Amino acid sequence: MQYTPWIFLAPALILFTTYVIYPIFDSIWLSFFEWDGLGEKTWVGLDNYRELFDSETFLISLKNNFLWLLLFMLAPPAGLAVALFLNQQVRGIRAVKALFFFPFVISQVVVGLVFSWFYDPSSGILNLVLGWMGMEPVAILSSEEYVTYGIIAAGLWPQIAYCMILYLTGLNNLDPEQLEAARLDGAKGLKMLWHVVLPQLKPATFIAIVVTVIGALRSFDLVATMTAGGPWSSSTVLAYMMYEESIFNYRMGYGAAVAVMLFLIMDIYIAYFLWRMIRSEK
Repeated sequence: MQYTPWIFLAPALILFTTYVIYPIFDSIWLSFFEWDGLGEKTWVGLDNYRELFDSETFLISLKNNFLWLLLFMLAPPAGLAVALFLNQQVRGIRAVKALFFFPFVISQVVVGLVFSWFYDPSSGILNLVLGWMGMEPVAILSSEEYVTYGIIAAGLWPQIAYCMILYLTGLNNLDPEQLEAARLDGAKGLKMLWHVVLPQLKPATFIAIVVTVIGALRSFDLVATMTAGGPWSSSTVLAYMMYEESIFNYRMGYGAAVAVMLFLIMDIYIAYFLWRMIRSEK
């Protein structure tokens, strides 16, 4: 009977190994080859990585990914603020919650199209508002200076909604005895939030941060939909560079090297936050 749990786990473990673990190691192995996806593979060792670090596109992608990471960290506190606002018993609050939840439900491609229309320099709402304020229209998606910020803003919209859901779930599971004891001690407002509420929301915070980091690093859909990495590769990110090199340039080994770098960055960030959480628990 001691093997019974493994028998039930076996299908999931087989699928996980086949579709997650094996592709990871296969991509790492492939990154040491030059391959067009059809012919014979040619061993090149670390040449793909040397070329990668000499590539201006890779450095731009790396910079943009770190910019995504930095600005996407606004999603957890913004989601918490929205969750605190919605966590009240007033008439019509369910309809308001549904409106805030809506961005997370729709496809990233739809989000990209909506924001492309929003940024349109001739008829977009953003530039109509700027025109009413007496300002010149700004072509966000055609500007090397602003394009990455415009795409990140589009990505933050559904990401804040997701963090809001996590925090709303956490707020509904708060220990009422701790809250009542804190009220009897005179805690309220920011003191209540900082010393009583936030410590109980640590699991939700950890999940929100991990999911936000993953969302920032795998930012592909919006870049592909809104700019295709342009103008002049100024908005490209590692995930899109991997796709472009592998699919359009037929350089599977080089694309795998980009994927390995993205995987390492993601692992380092998640391991750091996991270490911080375990240390704080101890």
